[in-house]
This record gives sequence, structure tokens and C-alpha cells, in this order.
Amino acid sequence: MMHKWLIPLTLITCAANVSADEIGSVSTKFKLMGPNDKIVIEVFQDDAIPGVACYLSRAKTGGVSGAVGLAEDASDASLECNQVGPINLPDDVRSGQRNGEDVFKKRTSLLFKSLQVVRFYDAPRNTLVYLSYSDKVIEGSPKNSVTAVPIAPWATAAPSAATEPVKH
Repeated sequence: MMHKWLIPLTLITCAANVSADEIGSVSTKFKLMGPNDKIVIEVFQDDAIPGVACYLSRAKTGGVSGAVGLAEDASDASLECNQVGPINLPDDVRSGQRNGEDVFKKRTSLLFKSLQVVRFYDAPRNTLVYLSYSDKVIEGSPKNSVTAVPIAPWATAAPSAATEPVKH
């Protein structure tokens, strides 16, 4: 009977983590045992839309329980996304068929809580909108953050004299 729960539990735990690069962090509360509570800044890219990078700051609980992955992080997070290269929207994004699609998900407690970022496309303004929020199996949080990325033409610069090798 217990084996029926083992596979879904493993899948939930593994699927909740998405790769992001940590930019840095600051301590917010000293902990005598284990790491301090902190705010972590991470960056990730929208895999479906190259040319967009999102920066996420989020609370991370320290202490002994945080060090071993048993602590539940607060639902506080802030999000900023920017165009960092040319953007070519897939047709299903442009049509709104993929509105609300997960672009980032990170486990913020052992099993039942995660921080998510979802994407929407605002066609009249040609803008991508990203929303971060925290959810929990029983009860989510209304705390959220939103950012918008107006899609602009992206010119690739021709090599300048400063970047060309010097001829003697």
C-alpha cells in the first residue's frame, strides 16, 4: 500500500526544481546553528523564449532545518524580467495558447510548497508578462510580483574599430 505513494512523492520532489544561477545573497537574520536566513538573487532564462532573462529575489530560511532542506521558505519574492537579445515568439505563445505556462518552479518546502513564475502574452501591447507567486497544496499565498517585457527590435551590432584586431 505504501508503494503507491512513493512514486508520486518522488516525482513531486524531483519535478519542483528548475535550474537557476545564483547571483548573490544577503543575510537577513543570524542563526547560531546552521546558515543564516537570507535573500537570494537568482537568474533564469525563459526556455521557450530566448532573449528574456528573469531575475528573482526570494527568501531562504536558514538554521539547521534550512541546511537539511526541511524548512519552509516565506512566500516573499520579487521578479524583474528583461529583454537581453532578439525575441521571436512561437505562434502558440503569440496566439495566447500558452498563457499561464510555467517558466520557473522551485520547491520552497520539503514537499508541498513551491515558488512559480508563469508567462502571459499581452498581444495589443506586444509585451510578455511574467507573474511570480507561491502555492501550497492546501493553501497558497496571495503574495505575488509581476513584471512586463515589451518586445523591441534587437539589432546586432557590427564589429567596431575598438573590437577589431590592430594591424601593424
